[in-house]
Amino acid sequence: MRDRFPTGLARALHRFFQEYLPVQRGMSLHTLRSYRDALLLLLRYTAQDTQRRIEALELDDFTAERVTRFLRHLETQRQNGIATRNARLAALHTFARFLIASCPERTLNCQRVLCIPFKRGARRAPIDYLELNEVEALLGNINRKTPAGQRDYALFALMFNTGARVQEILNLKVRDVRFDPPSQVRLVGKGNKVRLCPIWSRTAKLLQQLVASISSSDEDLADTYLFQNRRGEPLTRFGVRYLLRKHLPKRLADGPSSPKKQLHPHSLRHTTAVFLLKSGVDVATISEWLGHTTLDTTIRYARADMDLKRQALSQVFPEMLGAPKGGRLRLDGTEIITWLKHL
Repeated sequence: MRDRFPTGLARALHRFFQEYLPVQRGMSLHTLRSYRDALLLLLRYTAQDTQRRIEALELDDFTAERVTRFLRHLETQRQNGIATRNARLAALHTFARFLIASCPERTLNCQRVLCIPFKRGARRAPIDYLELNEVEALLGNINRKTPAGQRDYALFALMFNTGARVQEILNLKVRDVRFDPPSQVRLVGKGNKVRLCPIWSRTAKLLQQLVASISSSDEDLADTYLFQNRRGEPLTRFGVRYLLRKHLPKRLADGPSSPKKQLHPHSLRHTTAVFLLKSGVDVATISEWLGHTTLDTTIRYARADMDLKRQALSQVFPEMLGAPKGGRLRLDGTEIITWLKHL
C-alpha cells in the first residue's frame, strides 16, 4: 500500500520553518540555517535508527529517548563538542515548544524532550584579537595601488572602525553609508536590529573612493553592495577569511602575540572591542556600539586582555600589596617583618 503524503512530521516541519521561526519569532536567516542543520541531522539519525526513509518518519518518532541517543551520537560518532551538542539541543527544544502549541495532544512527549538538560563543561574558545602592531602589519601589507587592494583596505578599515560582524559589513549597500559629516553607517544585526555606527572621516573617504569605482547606473547605485568580488557579486564570509589569510603576514611584527593565536575575520571585531575598553569607553556604550544583546557578552573582553587585568591589579590596594621598595633593610627585625609581609 502506498504511503500517504505529506506526513504529520513533514507538515509540522513546514510550518516550523515557514511560519513559526521567521514570522512569529522573527529569527534571522543564520538561526534558521542552524536549526535546519540540527533537525536534518536528527532526521538522518532517526531514519537510520528506525530503518525507514526520511519521508516516512512521523511525529511519533520524535521522542525523548531518541533525542538522548542522538545527542550521544553527536558526541561519540561525530566528535562534536559540548557547545555544539547544546546548540543542537536548543534547536530541538524550540521545535518541541512549537509542537506543544500546535499539537497539544503531544504535550507530554514534548515536555519530556524539554526536560533533557544542557550539558555543562563547555570550553569557551579564547578571544583572539590583534595587537596594534598586528593591525598596522595587516593594513600595511595590502597593495592599495590595485582596485582589489583598495577594496580590501577599505573593508578591513571599516571592520576595525565599526567592530561589526562580518555579515553585517557584507550586507552594507551604498544607501547605508552617510559620507557627509558626521559620517556613519547603518548596520542590521542579529534579530534584524538596526543600529547606527559612526565612522572616521578617513574611513568615509575610503568608502567614497570605493563607491566611485563601482560600475553601476545612478538608479541602481544606492542598492549596490559596497564590497563585491571580481564578478560583481557580493563578497562572502569565506571570501573575507581568504583575504585575511592573504594579507596577514606569516610572521607578525614584534609583540607579545602567541604563536597559537587563531586569527579569523571575527578577530577584527574582538580587536575593536578590546581597543575601546583600553581607551576607557564604558561597557554599556561598547555593548550598544557592537550590537550585543547583553552586557555579559561585552564584559568577556575585559577578561581577555592582559593589559586591562594588570591595570585593574594595580588599582587594588596598590600600597599594601604592591612590590616592596628597594634599599637597605634594618636588621633589628622591624623592617624585615614589614618587607616579608609585602612579598
